[in-house]
Amino acid sequence: ESLDVVKPTVEEWEEQEERGGKPLTKKERSRPVIDAGKQIGFGEEKSTFHGKELHDYLGRSYLHIPTDVDVNLKPSEPGLQETFIPKKCIHTWSGHTKGVSKIQLFPGSGHLILSGSLDTRVKLWDVYNEGKCLRTFNGHTKAVHDVTFNNDGTKFLSAAFDRQMKLWDTETGQCLQAFSNGKIPYCVKFHPEKQNVFLAGMSDKKIIQYDMGSGEITQEYDQHLGPVNTINFVDDNRRFITTSDDKTIRVWDYDIPVVIKYIAEPSMHSMPAVGMHPNKKWLAMQSLDNQILIFGADSFKQNRKKRFAGHTIAGYACEPQFSPDGRFVSSGDGQGNMVFWDWKTCRIVSRFKAHNQVIISHAWLPHETSKVVTSSWDSSIKLWD
Repeated sequence: ESLDVVKPTVEEWEEQEERGGKPLTKKERSRPVIDAGKQIGFGEEKSTFHGKELHDYLGRSYLHIPTDVDVNLKPSEPGLQETFIPKKCIHTWSGHTKGVSKIQLFPGSGHLILSGSLDTRVKLWDVYNEGKCLRTFNGHTKAVHDVTFNNDGTKFLSAAFDRQMKLWDTETGQCLQAFSNGKIPYCVKFHPEKQNVFLAGMSDKKIIQYDMGSGEITQEYDQHLGPVNTINFVDDNRRFITTSDDKTIRVWDYDIPVVIKYIAEPSMHSMPAVGMHPNKKWLAMQSLDNQILIFGADSFKQNRKKRFAGHTIAGYACEPQFSPDGRFVSSGDGQGNMVFWDWKTCRIVSRFKAHNQVIISHAWLPHETSKVVTSSWDSSIKLWD
């Protein structure tokens, strides 16, 4: 294969002009970006701690679940208390210089936020104590597309458009491993039980499975006809369900690269974002024709009675989420609004302007009654109550 020179897209040039950079001549437009192909090699990653001290007087790091806040954050069953719709912004985390493409809360307690951004950085934020940025992880040269914690939150994976997937130590900020097959990873997921295994949905239509012990690719699931956008484990983690730009949904048995169920209809659109109901029975899929469709996580049939619409996502992969008790379905939209629906009636119960640009990723705090964290392409992350 002959390698092409990486040129910035017309959009990137236009963005520069919009941002107040000077208008570019035709010659400049055709000039390639020199550093576009550079990668930060394994071992060259940097990480900065922004707090006062790494450990408190008991030697506990920021991974320790705080016990001095008003809420019991100990990992109990979330969703025991009734949830309500948030109304006002009570905190803003700023520090990213470009849009935020993905946020994830610390597993179980939700006392830290991990965010991946188009500015190539991954940041870790404090939710409860001072609400500041605790650590920045620099290991990518292009926009970070997905971040995901392992089960206990001690490590996380980041996937970026520089074709790298990196495994980090959440506490020390060290990059532990780097993976790449030369293609762009769109989503990464740890196996919920075998924590040394992760799956990545790639731009070359494959889902690849890595064993972190050996660093090798141990399985390739190759059936989709377009880039793979989401991976969700279902059925006691024995199976997983994937969606792709090819407008189909495919279900796989873990470790067997054969599709066991294929869902495609002429009326279906691409479903680039998927959220799971707290009872694990339903998957909410954001369809690009501006509706959220519900599929059974065990039957894989569409629930025709449930359809959530009335928002405009305009082609963005806005993640649908459920409140911890499953009463509400929530989603951002292309204009920066948050929209909340009642799960039973499928009616919109609230809609408010949260950001200036599209909200791709948001999350409900697991032990609170009405708190939602939103993140947007306007580069801010906000807490609503």
